[in-house]
Amino acid sequence: MDRSLPGLVAEFGLEHSGTIDGVEVSGITVRASEVEPGDVFVGLPGVHVHGAQFAADARERGAVAILTDRAGAELAAESGLPAVIVDSPRAALGDVSAWIYQTLEDPPLLFGITGTNGKTSTAYLLEAILRQLGLVAGLSSTAERHIGERLSVVSRLTTPEASELHALLARMRESEVRAVAVEVSAQALSQNRIGGIVFDVVSFTNLSHDHLDDYADMEEYFAAKLALFEPEHGRRGVVSLDTEWGHRVVDRCRIPVTTIATVDGVDAEWRVEILDSRAEATTFRITGPEGRTLETTIPLIGWHMAANAGLAIVMLVEAGFELEVIGHAVQDGIDVYLPGRTERISGDYGPSLFVDYGHSPDAFVSTLDAVRAVTTGRIIMVFGADGDRDTTKRLDMGRVASENSDIVIVTDYQPRSENPESIRRALIEGTLLAENQAELHEVAVPEQAIRLAVTLAREGDTILWAGPGHEDYREIDGVRIPYSARAEARAALREAGW
Repeated sequence: MDRSLPGLVAEFGLEHSGTIDGVEVSGITVRASEVEPGDVFVGLPGVHVHGAQFAADARERGAVAILTDRAGAELAAESGLPAVIVDSPRAALGDVSAWIYQTLEDPPLLFGITGTNGKTSTAYLLEAILRQLGLVAGLSSTAERHIGERLSVVSRLTTPEASELHALLARMRESEVRAVAVEVSAQALSQNRIGGIVFDVVSFTNLSHDHLDDYADMEEYFAAKLALFEPEHGRRGVVSLDTEWGHRVVDRCRIPVTTIATVDGVDAEWRVEILDSRAEATTFRITGPEGRTLETTIPLIGWHMAANAGLAIVMLVEAGFELEVIGHAVQDGIDVYLPGRTERISGDYGPSLFVDYGHSPDAFVSTLDAVRAVTTGRIIMVFGADGDRDTTKRLDMGRVASENSDIVIVTDYQPRSENPESIRRALIEGTLLAENQAELHEVAVPEQAIRLAVTLAREGDTILWAGPGHEDYREIDGVRIPYSARAEARAALREAGW
């Protein structure tokens, strides 16, 4: 439903220039290339370019106004668009988007998940349980966005811009979605991408070395995550105490929280215990206050995946669902598919082959521990590292891979604008720091690397290809090339007769 631009200006007491009388708006976007007729275009100040410079392009596509700062209004003046002027367009974007899309009216249950690793898995597990409880559920994750049973779009960012997120929630309302799981990155919190949203329940998975290209140090990175546990973003919280950072969230958060842990010796209100671990599935028990328990199975491997499932379950309890009702819904297991998250590509015979999205030292440790628990033979790990991203973690990635594998194959992943040889060199230097060094191979071309892994593998061995996960492209020198590690892994197995 269209909304009145004068009504928007009056609602927030905003300054404007140009004629706004009679102007109706139907949407809002920060990208001029994605403007639809009736949209407000948002001119965000950037590091190198001010978005308001694209106001003329936005008008040609049908924009009816621009929301920007004073400098942006001057840049956009020649476009002829009326300007709504704010001090910080990014800070205002969430509340304005909520008003345009009316997302505060009859909102769904909103669940927000943050942490370094496990956000995507927890979001998918939460969505799956909600479906099994009989609710129409939505998902916004690193991998993709779901509206009920319908796939919306492949994700560009872990957490979309506020305008896109509110538009997604509006579409979900039209599809009668009653509960939504949202991944919330540190960058999203720093950049106000969840502005205008208050989650019913938020959760914290863990914190480990990553994204130090965006944050000065771990303390600054932690502070960004902690912001989700403020009253303006969340009503209640669930915090994993599996890392020391979880204890710090509990100490410093400003909303009611409950705690969960998988590690021994930690005083948490909820505990996850692994009952059985196989290559096809993991069975676990979750025990809470007053001895209440729930047992179920996930078609995933590893204690970390059971921890994510336990976190999702407690989030539902905190949202008002009875544990017994959840237990009944998942008594035959949680019916979930996680694209590219320790996803098993192989069949019943030959070596097991998993493709995973993990790209940090801690993610490597968790996944290799899970793989080791279900492997009778050797572990062969194929991995690379992101270009133009946190370079400080590469030595640890190489070291962890070598210490926890029998054979490592260093290859290219997403070099972006970096020299891929220099990325591989740093990873190889890391492998040489390992106390127990694995057999080392360097194969630059990933198609050749996975085929070498399959050639080296025997029955009972496990191959872990870490990094690409669900992604459907590789970026080299600024060009995105269609690519699927999962398809490439399947082809390598077929060629080898597995």
